[in-house]
Amino acid sequence: MQIRGKLEEVVKNVEKVIIGKKDAIELLLISLLCEGHVLIEDVPGVGKTSLVSALARSLDLEFGRIQFTPDILPSDITGINIYNRKTGEFEFRPGAAMSNILLADEINRTTPKTQSSLLEIMEERQATVDGVTYKMKTPFMVLATQNPIDYLGTYPLPEAQLDRFFMKIKIGYPGMDEEVKIIKRFQRENPLASLEPVVNKSEVLEMQKALTDVIIKDEIEEYIAKIIRETRANSDIQLGVSPRGGIGLAKASKAKALYEGRNYVIPDDVKKMVVPVLAHRIIVKPQSSLKGLTVNGILGNILETVPVPR
Repeated sequence: MQIRGKLEEVVKNVEKVIIGKKDAIELLLISLLCEGHVLIEDVPGVGKTSLVSALARSLDLEFGRIQFTPDILPSDITGINIYNRKTGEFEFRPGAAMSNILLADEINRTTPKTQSSLLEIMEERQATVDGVTYKMKTPFMVLATQNPIDYLGTYPLPEAQLDRFFMKIKIGYPGMDEEVKIIKRFQRENPLASLEPVVNKSEVLEMQKALTDVIIKDEIEEYIAKIIRETRANSDIQLGVSPRGGIGLAKASKAKALYEGRNYVIPDDVKKMVVPVLAHRIIVKPQSSLKGLTVNGILGNILETVPVPR
């Protein structure tokens, strides 16, 4: 199977709905190859939910969605045992998580207790309900959307949960030409309604398996380790990247190489994946933020100081 060709088909298919956001679509596919979860943060109305829906339809995977509100309970996500009066037994009714792609829409609008119910699902790909463990389907991916934390009615995600997201991405506003195309396209009908799949479940699993064949040399692994360690030693950073983040950066670099049609990783693959994989795992010191320093800027400085392997 020509993996690059298949991935490009998916990108073109999603672009029938989401215009001018190829980079965001590519990052979602790279995360899919790595079996990683993605947090999409941006202002309302830029297409976060439509992007996830279009991706799920393009991949022909089972899609589960839950709209997070303050009254949502953990059982709405994982499932619940309900007593059947006819049989005299309890029956398990699966929650939204029992799917291939789970859209956790506006995840930061629910309480920390409900947010924490996703921790086991995201890390171990299983849910424990009344002492019984239920495995998630394969492949499985959580795609969560959230509004910026300074919006009313939001609860910031704890660091433990942020660290379980493989990537955090932004969509951003469209350009002028793209804005005109969006307005024209949605005058007739929502293109999502007629979107057809271009890749099936077995092909997705085959692409994920192909990631293990991508070569990452010792020098590249050491390069990644140095970047991770620099985030912990940097004087402007309060909380550096965890070992999970280093593993994620290595996987993302391999997936980027696979996406580009190579079976080996080069330093540029690592550089391009640093911000989406690491930025949300870092906390900048308050005094550094007051100076105008940002996570992206600090990571850029780290990339300039860490020697690039030849």
